[in-house]
This record gives sequence, C-alpha cells and structure tokens, in this order.
Amino acid sequence: MEGSLLCWEPEKELRAQADPVLLQSRVLERLLASQDRYMASPTYFQCVQKEIYPYMRKMLTSWMLEVCEDQRCGEEVFPQAVNCLDRFLSVVPVEKRRLQLVGATCLLLASKLKESKPLTVENLCMYSDFSFTDNEMRAMELLILNKLKWDIEAVTPRDFLPHFLELLSTSPDKMQKVRKHAETFIALCTTDCSFIALPASMVAAASVAAAVTGLRPENLGMSCSSIAATTYLARAIRCDPNILRMCQEQIELSLESNLRHAGSDRITGSKAVEEIERASTPTDVLDFDL
Repeated sequence: MEGSLLCWEPEKELRAQADPVLLQSRVLERLLASQDRYMASPTYFQCVQKEIYPYMRKMLTSWMLEVCEDQRCGEEVFPQAVNCLDRFLSVVPVEKRRLQLVGATCLLLASKLKESKPLTVENLCMYSDFSFTDNEMRAMELLILNKLKWDIEAVTPRDFLPHFLELLSTSPDKMQKVRKHAETFIALCTTDCSFIALPASMVAAASVAAAVTGLRPENLGMSCSSIAATTYLARAIRCDPNILRMCQEQIELSLESNLRHAGSDRITGSKAVEEIERASTPTDVLDFDL
C-alpha cells in the first residue's frame, strides 16, 4: 500500500511545449513594435561609463555564457541577462571592480524570469571566485530593478527565432539543425559589442540567414536560394535586404575572428604546456644519447 502512494519524478526537467498561437503574425507584429523599447544605448561606453570598456564587456559576457552552459540554463536566459546588463550600463556608471557583480546579478534576474529552478546567489558567488558577497548581490538586484523600473522582460533575438524558422519551408529535423546554428550566431552577437546598436529582429533574421547560407539551402531541402531566403526574412521585418545581408556578413566575419582567436589560443596553450613539460625535465637527461 505504501508503494502505491509514491510519486515518480523525472530526472530531466519538463518544459511546456511551444504554443502554435504564439507563432501567429500578430505576435510577430507585437514583437516588432516593442523591440525598440528594450534597446540599450550603443554609446554608453563613451557617454556613461568611465571605467568600463568594450573588451571588458566581451570578457564578462563570455563568462556569463559559460555559467549558463555549465548550469544548463535555457537558451532564453543568456540574451535576457545581457540585455538587462546593457540597459543598466546605459544609465548607471559602474566601477570596474563591480562589473562582474552586475553581470552575475543580471544572470540571477534572467534565470528567475525564465527558469523553474533559477540560479542561486550562492552558486553565482562561487562562479565569481567569491569576488563579491551574497548581500552585495541582493543589494545590486534591487538597484538594477529600480533603475530599469522593474521592466526586465525584454524582447531579445531569441523571441523572433521561432517565427523566422516557421517561414522556412523545410523538414523538422533540418529546421532543428538551422535552429542550433542560429542560436550559436545569436550567442556570438550577444557577446560582441558591435551588435548592440542593432534591433533584436535584425540580429535574429541575420543569424537565421547566416545559418541557412552556411548549411546551404539545397542540403536543407529548400527550393529557394540563400539570397532569396535573406530577402524573405528582410521582408518579414520590413528591412532593406542589403542591410540585412551586411548584418549577415558582419556575423560571419565575427565568427571567423572568434575562430582565429580560438585557434591561436589553442596553439599558444599547447606551446605553453610543451614548454612547461620540457622545463620540468632535467636538461642533462635531454642531452643524453641513449
């Protein structure tokens, strides 16, 4: 009798299925009309911040992305957190030593919005190597909410992604492949300061267009070319196709730059390991001819 009263809990967190109603054209129109309200100022490095520079934002957002990946957060958490970060930095000067505290607090707020099990203050302090305390994070949380007027449910490129994927006439498995590539491009744009000035819809459309171009329409079973797909996406967001293609090229250049840096870092790291291993071996042993 006792065994029949036990409930079974799944190991993997269950998520609600996508509602088809949310893919209707009126929802896309609403997103397009609301996106400008949640755009950060692209000049906040020059006009607001005195100690924060673009490379610091790049380092911080890369760290935030690593935390989200390590904690297996949903795809919505990271862009939501970075949007909150940029909007806060657009209005409040921040000391360099407190920048990671702001980024961690934005992750906390975004996870509370998007996750059924949000990130904890204790874990975020641990990821920062305890560079700030839980009390400091809670105080920063109130400050960010106050400065953003508690309006942190922003429109991000991830909100447009399902709508643009729905426009592609391809099979579900091929669409999933395009989605994965587009999500990678969106994450890349989110860490890059040069995309702050672009609307969320353009970043999402350019990311989908770059994914289709890289995967090739013929391999995706699409009847149109990559240029036609880009034009179709531009029409959906009421944008000049040439401007969208420029944004797409900017994404591809950013990807190439990141791959080059990753390759050089890997070579530098392997050389450093080799030098350490060689230095740890007695030189007289290396000179022996056995």
